[in-house]
Amino acid sequence: MARAAVPRRLGDRLSWRTARLTDRREESSAARTLGFEVPGWPGHLAGQHVDVRLTAEDGYSTQRSYSVASAPDGERVELTVQRVEDGEVSPYLTDELAVGDVVEVRGPVGGWFVWRPEQTEPVYLLAGGSGLVPLMAMIRVRRTVGSRAPFRLLYCMRSPEHQLFESELRLDSSGLDRTYLYSRSTPAGWPRPAGRFTAADLTAAGWPPDFEPTCYVCGSTGFVERAAGLLVAVGHHPNRIRTERFG
Repeated sequence: MARAAVPRRLGDRLSWRTARLTDRREESSAARTLGFEVPGWPGHLAGQHVDVRLTAEDGYSTQRSYSVASAPDGERVELTVQRVEDGEVSPYLTDELAVGDVVEVRGPVGGWFVWRPEQTEPVYLLAGGSGLVPLMAMIRVRRTVGSRAPFRLLYCMRSPEHQLFESELRLDSSGLDRTYLYSRSTPAGWPRPAGRFTAADLTAAGWPPDFEPTCYVCGSTGFVERAAGLLVAVGHHPNRIRTERFG
């Protein structure tokens, strides 16, 4: 039986590429943004992720998936990695990988949890912790292309010290509506006490269901299941809710 041909673009995405670290910056006490130069990178859509593979000198290798944080920019790819204290890969990436070091990446991966510049409907972004990363790529692409699609962001985090992209979001002048919620501790004088988000929070920060927004929800499994369930409960159609979870 003849083997079916693999489309070149799909084959490109399934291939491992060398990625060289060119720069790094601190996003929080536990998160770092890593900038890589990836020769032959085929480009990506906001919301996609990549597989990262590390190989030790003895041949042992392991891999993890990380969302792309940056807007498309030639062969440059940025990943924002949150350190997991007992993790195998994230502590190395956040604390040990040095400028000039090389890892392998494969991708981009994913075609459902993406935002495309030709979309014009309202968008509701719901982020839990480091689930902000792929949503930040959407925010950056929207700003880069000058899209007029209305965006609203609900960003839930444990405390102000855990906030990612603080200065960029604070200085954003693209018309992005932002709402922050804290589950454990809040900034001084914050009007809402710390606690889990509620249906009332989702309604106040987002779009009414009859506006038919596309809702992108990213975070831990618990966060995603709770947020998606509450969105449906307040009237959003399940077909307009796109989810991505980690952990």
